[in-house]
Amino acid sequence: MMNKKSKIVLVGGGSTWTPGILKAMTTHLKQFPLEKITLYDIDEERQKVIGEFAKILFKEEAPDVKVSYTTDEKEAYTDVDFVFCQMRTGGFEMRDKDEKIPLQHGVIGQETCGPGGFAYGLRSIRDMEKMVKSVRRFSPDAWILNYTNPAAIVALALDKIFPKEDKVLNICDQPVNLLRSFASLIDFDANDFEPVYFGLNHYGWFTHLYDQTGKDRMPEIKEVILNGGFRPVDAEQRDQSWLDTYAMVEDMLRDFPEYLPNTYLQYYLYPEYKLSKMDPNRTRTDEVREGRETKVFNECRRIVENGTAKDSSVVHNDAHGDMMVEVAASIAHNLRKTYVVMVRNNGIVSNLPDDSMVEVAASLGANGPHPYAVGKIDTFYKGLIESQHAYEKLTVEAYMEESYTKALQALTMNRTVVDAKKARKLLDALIEANKEYWPELK
Repeated sequence: MMNKKSKIVLVGGGSTWTPGILKAMTTHLKQFPLEKITLYDIDEERQKVIGEFAKILFKEEAPDVKVSYTTDEKEAYTDVDFVFCQMRTGGFEMRDKDEKIPLQHGVIGQETCGPGGFAYGLRSIRDMEKMVKSVRRFSPDAWILNYTNPAAIVALALDKIFPKEDKVLNICDQPVNLLRSFASLIDFDANDFEPVYFGLNHYGWFTHLYDQTGKDRMPEIKEVILNGGFRPVDAEQRDQSWLDTYAMVEDMLRDFPEYLPNTYLQYYLYPEYKLSKMDPNRTRTDEVREGRETKVFNECRRIVENGTAKDSSVVHNDAHGDMMVEVAASIAHNLRKTYVVMVRNNGIVSNLPDDSMVEVAASLGANGPHPYAVGKIDTFYKGLIESQHAYEKLTVEAYMEESYTKALQALTMNRTVVDAKKARKLLDALIEANKEYWPELK
């Protein structure tokens, strides 16, 4: 079965994350043999830069794999086995507004959390719905692996819109980033962890980290963090805002020492503190534009000009690329490896709503994810998750029903907003900014 070669389309092929995914494909060719790769993006200029880089990379590292790029959806989606999806509807222009408009109203500005994530979610749902329908028209049996943010809202929306769809899997690399960083603290191979994890996307906790002998390594990892702080394993490649984000794990662990938290929880647990550290005139978007965006495109242009990728720093492996490729390999070849993924709850966490899209450990094979049961969770975590699920569900319903009231309820529910008068002002500002992308809320 391992001899079967897969045909891939990468949606959002002009993304700065694409080189890392492409490099992961060349690195994992033995585990995930490929016949062809098509990059697809609606932005022809960005797509061409990354597409030409891709051709050079594969000519040097995997010359038998056919590589192309296109802005035509029929060409992209016809006769493929896997769709790797990483859209950003509205691009960096809208991300900038997602972060800065909330800050103008005294609320956290972050691309996936709070009002920024709400705005981004309402934009993403439309394009993700269109993408799934297009893929099914041209490749009815293809697996769709989705990285598109905010993944929690996107996952819930797709589950509501396509309730019988069983080949769409929403994933996030942050649990993997955390596992790699935890492992580095105790000189351990992250691939050998057996994690126990529960929550929603960007809103979860590790409860156990077992090694091959069955020993839970979490107590010693906690001790290292409490004594020496926490940094990402790839700290030298991270912007300062990410280093600050990882450092907050120590704060969360001191206040709530039971479990190891996902880094994104800091926005919900410490909204006033996080807001006080944000510059309304310079946000993460500016940092990315000046950092990764500039570096990746300059480097790809240099590679195309020189005709070789052999001396490039832009094609390093990272968790983002590795996870996408490894998940596809586990499905394609029925490897049944364990990953943290998003699935419909249906009793996995027994005291959470069945229709919530929980993020939990699951075995992945040819028939998709087989999640491991979590059971009941304690009041504190249950209360937090139920509140966040209500926000996500109301956001999806606001989109599907074109409801201003549901949108207002959603923002009021969010822990970064809380105040209904503030929520209304924010919503009106976001409606104005997103009028080209959102449904008309009535």
